[in-house]
Amino acid sequence: MGERCLRREPCPCPPVEGESHGVTLIFSVEILTVLKDHSHDRGSNCEKVDTLTEEDNLMDLLPGTELDKLTGKPRGACVSIFLPTHRAGAETRQDPIRLKNLLDEAEERLVARGLRTPETGRLLEPPRDLLADDAFWRHQGDGLALFLSSDEFRYYRLPLSFEELVVVADRYHLKPLLPLLVEDGQFYVLALSQNGVRLLQATRHTVEEVELKDVPESLADALNRDGQEKQLQFHTGTSGGGGSRPAVFHGHGIGDEGSKDDILRYFRQVDRGVWELLKGRWAPLVLAGVAYLLPIYREASAYPNLVDEGVTGNPEGLRAQELHEKTWEVMRTRFLKAQREAIVRYEQYAGTGLTSTDLETVVPAAYFGRVDLLFVTNGSHRWGIFDPAAGEARLHRKTEARDGDLVDFAAVQTLLNGGTVYALDPEEMPEEADVTSVFRY
Repeated sequence: MGERCLRREPCPCPPVEGESHGVTLIFSVEILTVLKDHSHDRGSNCEKVDTLTEEDNLMDLLPGTELDKLTGKPRGACVSIFLPTHRAGAETRQDPIRLKNLLDEAEERLVARGLRTPETGRLLEPPRDLLADDAFWRHQGDGLALFLSSDEFRYYRLPLSFEELVVVADRYHLKPLLPLLVEDGQFYVLALSQNGVRLLQATRHTVEEVELKDVPESLADALNRDGQEKQLQFHTGTSGGGGSRPAVFHGHGIGDEGSKDDILRYFRQVDRGVWELLKGRWAPLVLAGVAYLLPIYREASAYPNLVDEGVTGNPEGLRAQELHEKTWEVMRTRFLKAQREAIVRYEQYAGTGLTSTDLETVVPAAYFGRVDLLFVTNGSHRWGIFDPAAGEARLHRKTEARDGDLVDFAAVQTLLNGGTVYALDPEEMPEEADVTSVFRY
């Protein structure tokens, strides 16, 4: 299924009047953990942003400040490059060749915009330096996104395999990142047991384990930290069938009030670690564990987006991929329900004057805050410009030098003004159109 949903509260900063807009996309603050910022030679505003490093083999999260930088307006031409990459195998040797070809294409487009060859050389120098960086290519995700302008250079190694794409416009082209940024593009799984916890970062197609720092390794460790270590005894035994029985801790005895209090203290320490890692991000968190532990964690947790339904059963013996399969069924049901309700709402308003599938109508409506609900087709690009002074969008049959993707622009403005956006596969769209909208008025 291809449903994607993203919601964003209104932005306090209105667009600049009289400015021609290319493509931009506002992000939901739901992508994952510790961001690695490195100053680049162009000055304090120039950074490269790693999401896989030699120390960390998992994806980093994009905090809100970084997202604001990406969705701001750099000066001059903005180059956005996307390519698939490989974590291992012979194809890793092809990845720098792909990037070189895309950089050559970017250079041609910059020259077509009127930049001189020396200017394009300086602009593209930082990403060209990566071509011979063996360490960089040994630590890749599934896709690489690069953004550069005269002010900055950033790259992100991400768990999404991109189609090769180069866009040169007045703003960064961010639409290929949409599957990672929307509500069903990102969720977390917290696997709970008295012997340990695991936090997983997941998308529809991928799963990565995330390190929880300063979190008790087990219930016994939590009691040690509290200075209340019980005289826990570790018992093993054999079943009548000759197989090994799971090891258990006992002190007060599982299930009595004292034991619940101990587990509650343990889970509160775990939740503090989860909150510290994910604070400011609202992606859903699914719990997995034996049935009696889940309500105890809910009592302990302050996380604002715990999913009501959990996955019951002992997660200790499950691989990350197995946990992903079980939790995705929970999330898929949740996302499909929201999508169906949105489509029903469109159908109720169709024919009343409060809906449109005409992009040149939808773009100004989104800009001026009229669009409450927007469906866009995955993979669609419609190039043109929007003149905010005149309140008019103009599509071009052939892409011109300063065009932006107006499908993206409509989605961005809808989000900036507090609307909801769904990106669907063509067969899931309520109408056969690039965009379908429901207006507020």
